[in-house]
Amino acid sequence: MGTTDGGIELGSWATSPAARATMRGNVRRDTTPELAVRRLLHAAGMRYRVDYAALESDRRRRADIVFTRRRVAVFIDGCFWHGCPEHFIAPRANADYWGPKIQRNRERDIDTSRRLQADGWQVLRFWEHESPLSVADRIIAAVRHRT
Repeated sequence: MGTTDGGIELGSWATSPAARATMRGNVRRDTTPELAVRRLLHAAGMRYRVDYAALESDRRRRADIVFTRRRVAVFIDGCFWHGCPEHFIAPRANADYWGPKIQRNRERDIDTSRRLQADGWQVLRFWEHESPLSVADRIIAAVRHRT
């Protein structure tokens, strides 16, 4: 874009340069918590797919870690984006946008889990603040149990 107005690129709806930098820094896959869990799973000999669309009917809904043969789909949800009951703090700026946005994310999470379960998948959801070791242990137990 290039042209700026008060430090914010024109065409951006960010409320500040800091908000814009934060939004640009968010990624869909390979987050720090996800990588920590994947390292532990790999070290334990587990093999999996990453950023995988397990729902045939909706290729846009993607699980973070998937064990296709065992039909286990793992989601490691960000506290902000998915409205963690422990850590979510609603933004004051653009509250009319963020409130409904986070609510839609929560509803989509519930719907995705329901649809995967109806299709025979075991769905595991974790928060980004959970201990990677604890998360990995629970995933390994679930995958081994599905033999």
